[in-house]
Amino acid sequence: MPDIVTERSGSILRIQLNRPAKKNALTSSMYGAIADLLDGAAKDDGTRVVLWHGLGDSFTAGNDLEDFVKNPPGPVGSPQARLNEALINFTKPLVAAVHGAAIGSGTTMLMYCDFVYAAESARFQLPFINLGLVPEFGSSFALPLRLGHIRAAEMILLGQPFDALQATVLGLVTRVVSDQTLLSVANEVAQRLAEKPAGALQACKRLMTRPLREQLEQAARLEAEEFAARVRSAEAKEAFRAFFEKRRPDFTRTQTAEAIHDG
Repeated sequence: MPDIVTERSGSILRIQLNRPAKKNALTSSMYGAIADLLDGAAKDDGTRVVLWHGLGDSFTAGNDLEDFVKNPPGPVGSPQARLNEALINFTKPLVAAVHGAAIGSGTTMLMYCDFVYAAESARFQLPFINLGLVPEFGSSFALPLRLGHIRAAEMILLGQPFDALQATVLGLVTRVVSDQTLLSVANEVAQRLAEKPAGALQACKRLMTRPLREQLEQAARLEAEEFAARVRSAEAKEAFRAFFEKRRPDFTRTQTAEAIHDG
């Protein structure tokens, strides 16, 4: 079975993450494939709306860490960077239906969606700090801008999980619905959008996003540079070792090791 399944319903393109046994964890090839799909949809006059969701019990658990360790992103040209660019420049409506785990990029990518419907089961988290990493997809800029520094710091610096109701209060989610009605609600909204005048719809989105586009691009570049450095750091290596060994990471010695390396 392919890791990503697409389906056309009139002028709506549905993108389904299709690794339910892995909680739809994203590999580098999946990032690239989604970028290609969005770039293709942007150029296709027959596509007016994109609806994004996951199969199984989760939206996505974020990066597949085994694949991530084998294919760590570099500062430029990574599949993650390609997807980030595709999301920033996508001017058609993007609707997300989120249930279960929405971890890491499963949360940060939602900031580029115009409508985010969350099931009652949805659980969000930015665990980058726990892995010795920094956020991505421009979230280090977008989250403080949207939520304010205090709330963004709790999400980024503590990496605490939060539920669908809190995500709504924070302004990250359009509405919370039952798990049973999630896809039907998202489909209904996608259909209503598809019936709007496409040119005006895209113009409205361009006007809303244009003031932030350049800043998001700059934030994403800076994050990618820092992320590439952090993923190769002693802290990240210890975090990944601990994850695979199913133990708590010990960061008490990594700072000294990095200080010696920096010196």
